[in-house]
Amino acid sequence: MRYLPLTDTDREDMLARIGVPDVDALFSDVPKGKLLKDPLDLPRAKGELEVERILGKMSARNTAAGAVPFFVGAGAYKHHVPATVDHLIQRSEFLTSYTPYQPEIAQGTLQYLFEFQTQIAALTGMEVANASMYDGSTGTAEAVLMAHRVTRRRKAVLSGGLHPHYTQVVETLSEMASDEVVALEADVRATEDILSQIDDSVSCVVVQSPDVFGNLRDLRPIAEKAHAHGALLIAVFTEVVSLGAVVPPGAQDADIVVGEGQSIGNALNFGGPYVGLFAAKSKYIRQMPGRLCGETVDADGRRGFVLTLSTREQHIRRDKATSNICTNSGLCVLAFTIHMTLLGQAGLSRLADVNHANAVKLADALAGVKGAEVLNESFFNEFTVKLAKPAAEVVEAMAAKGVLAGVPVSRLLPGAGLDDLLIVANTEVNTDEDRAAFVAALAEVL
Repeated sequence: MRYLPLTDTDREDMLARIGVPDVDALFSDVPKGKLLKDPLDLPRAKGELEVERILGKMSARNTAAGAVPFFVGAGAYKHHVPATVDHLIQRSEFLTSYTPYQPEIAQGTLQYLFEFQTQIAALTGMEVANASMYDGSTGTAEAVLMAHRVTRRRKAVLSGGLHPHYTQVVETLSEMASDEVVALEADVRATEDILSQIDDSVSCVVVQSPDVFGNLRDLRPIAEKAHAHGALLIAVFTEVVSLGAVVPPGAQDADIVVGEGQSIGNALNFGGPYVGLFAAKSKYIRQMPGRLCGETVDADGRRGFVLTLSTREQHIRRDKATSNICTNSGLCVLAFTIHMTLLGQAGLSRLADVNHANAVKLADALAGVKGAEVLNESFFNEFTVKLAKPAAEVVEAMAAKGVLAGVPVSRLLPGAGLDDLLIVANTEVNTDEDRAAFVAALAEVL
């Protein structure tokens, strides 16, 4: 009872006050198929020392990303994060409340959020950006809901090149809202006919570039067709470094842009926490989810910052709020903003060039490996390889040789018949020796 201080009488009193017969009634709105039937398969309570030992042994079974040649991507990328970033985010000036509930005493927080928004708007080529989402996947789902509000339609078309996890998040949220989702089949070579799916019933078209298979896509024809039918184009990216080299979505007439910002300032961290990037055309600003910070002057004419938009469920709009996102990814945003400030425009462009050049080197080297074929015609720092053996088996065999080779497509799309495909990412951290080790290990395994 140490962590469960309520008595049976306490629980009965609360249930009576709420007006429900039992605890199970509190979950009546959750679909039956989504509820666990049994407790989680976890051991009973243990002491702190025992837990540390157990977790330590489990952790030791992992191969750290920095310990071996590392080519894993598919939505989370290993980049070099300067030591300056970690040092600065731990300074006392930033160790304040993570949420600016009282803007008048959170000027520092509001200022870096304002700077972050400015960076995202410039990167994406859009007119306005918010103070961040939780991550790229939930941001994509929020973008679809935003498009529904703008167009007053309830049908979304998702490209087969959209990251499968992002697709699943959109489908889950849409199922809860009774919205229609048309998710196209996996499009490995970026040859899908997405234009034929657009008609007057469609709210939005969601397209990722570079897509999950690494293909760069021209968004302009899709934007033109979508706009001709009154629909919006939602452009998605999982590798923000690509914006240092490719034409930004805003320049391709995207209406909403969503991305994952992990690559800048944030380490892999076993999948999180990450930071979602969200930008849009200014005419849709009132329908944007989350927060938006603005610049103003105080009563004495001094520069200051305010929470211009805060459409959260806790605030006065409540059920009319555009989103129920509770906060922004504050610390990850700060790390992103510091790293991006250190890079600057020229630095980001150089970083992007090195990423692309490294990927091209590896793709060229793979041309000499029997049983391996690079499928992409164009890519940034990630591409898909067709192998003569199941990719999952190849990855395990290469890991045993000290090379983390990439992400098997079968892990993202189980049962899709794409077991021989491997997604490979090559960033600035990979050396010529790393690439040589990759090629040698792959040739030996195949």
